[in-house]
Amino acid sequence: MSDALTMAARSIRLSARNIDALITALALPVMLMLCFVYLFGGAIDTGGGYVQYVVPGILVICAGFGAGTTAMSVSADMSGGIVDRFRSLDVGGTAILAGHVAASMVRNLAASTMVFAVALAIGFRPEATAGGRLAAVAILLAYILAISWIGAAVGLLAKTPEAASGFAFFVSFLPYPSSAFVPVETMPGWLHGFALNQPLTPVIEALRGLLLDQPVGAAPWQALAWCAGIVVAGMAVSAALFRRRVS
Repeated sequence: MSDALTMAARSIRLSARNIDALITALALPVMLMLCFVYLFGGAIDTGGGYVQYVVPGILVICAGFGAGTTAMSVSADMSGGIVDRFRSLDVGGTAILAGHVAASMVRNLAASTMVFAVALAIGFRPEATAGGRLAAVAILLAYILAISWIGAAVGLLAKTPEAASGFAFFVSFLPYPSSAFVPVETMPGWLHGFALNQPLTPVIEALRGLLLDQPVGAAPWQALAWCAGIVVAGMAVSAALFRRRVS
């Protein structure tokens, strides 16, 4: 645990020193939210103010950007030789990867807080009870944890940090065929099955329902089940890839 905390502190310091990447990770989700609300929101009918509808999707996209940074950081460590030095100091692979994931959690929480603050400034009004807000935070943290472990696995799989950066593009695209920006019912029929059954839709629906104090049905449990499965898969794949890379 102490090794993992040390590795997490190291990753956070490296992120703080990379000002360009830090500004990008914080600014891009906010800019995307402003674009959708002010450029497209007037043309999209969601049965209420569009900012109320779109904020949960932006929070999910924000987590995806952060996971892309994790993938690049892990890839940079693996290709730069620093992992061999850590292993010579008896720091295990689990601690190294857990440190990157913990740092990703911190970065994503900072970015999500900024997105939420800007959303409040432009008219987002959560109507959730205290319990609903805590549940929404728990689901968002579960998703951040899940996508961060997938980012770590991608970083181990990629040969270079540049290749790992493509992961950010993939995870930032995945929310579009979901209920992040428009209701699934407005999409072509052939897309409904994927949009309804991919992991991001229950995460977004759970966040939206909990934040706005609307009926959520089974969405929170589905979201947590998806996140738990992704965490387990991400950890298992990361462990296998790490052993292969350092053997």
